[in-house]
Amino acid sequence: MNRRQLQTALTHAIEAARVAGRLMRQNLHRAKTINEEHPHDIKLALDVQCQERIENRLRQAYPGFAVLGEEGVSGAPDAEARWVIDPIDGTVNFAHDVPHACTCIALQIRKTNSPARQAAYATVVGVIYDPFCDELWTAIREQPARLNGRVIQVSRRAKLAGAMVTFGVSKSKAGLARSLPYLNWLCRHARKVRMMGSAGLGLAYVACGRFDAYVERSVRLWDLAAGALLVECAGGEFWNRSVPQEPEAFRLLASNGRLRPALTRSPLFRALMSPAK
Repeated sequence: MNRRQLQTALTHAIEAARVAGRLMRQNLHRAKTINEEHPHDIKLALDVQCQERIENRLRQAYPGFAVLGEEGVSGAPDAEARWVIDPIDGTVNFAHDVPHACTCIALQIRKTNSPARQAAYATVVGVIYDPFCDELWTAIREQPARLNGRVIQVSRRAKLAGAMVTFGVSKSKAGLARSLPYLNWLCRHARKVRMMGSAGLGLAYVACGRFDAYVERSVRLWDLAAGALLVECAGGEFWNRSVPQEPEAFRLLASNGRLRPALTRSPLFRALMSPAK
């Protein structure tokens, strides 16, 4: 896709994100229908409704593109282009009437014939929309990342002692056991550690310098695709590794780049990111 086509795709993604955002705002303080409930997660009927509205809007413009979403997959698995969608990232927050959630939409273009799906696509467009603060982050690969149209950059902090780091805890018992030792170490070395409950907003906040880094052991592709592009286009680093036996899941460290040595120096970081369950 050329520059003009990417800009057009971004415009459509923004429109779709705003459609879902309006639905989220309308329903924040209303009773919510629960489709699935797990010890550390929840799925709402509104998740499905938001994804359907996003898909309908995007399919009108791009009928041949596939969709990989938290609430369902459609189209050819080897399509030349696909939308990666998290209709409500931060669902548990949203279900508890906490206005810290967002919609994440990324456009990926097939880059190789590799059978490994996570290696076969490159993200070229990313949109994250927080409807409660009316904040819209956008990125096109090889162009500056933006927040509500203004160019943004990652922070320049190089010392962990002065850094604000957001952290995500894995949902499984094994993941929790791996996460807590590093979290304990991080709390003693960083200025502050925050657990906000939205991977998309965590990455967006790193991209615009509010947070200096984001660490999590297991995050799904639809949570991170748009945000990873934002971080990179804002001058930051996005390190990730696929999670064995978990399709579309990744371990991640997103940062301003300067903090990576400090964040990874502890052996606890290597244990956190270990492929062992």
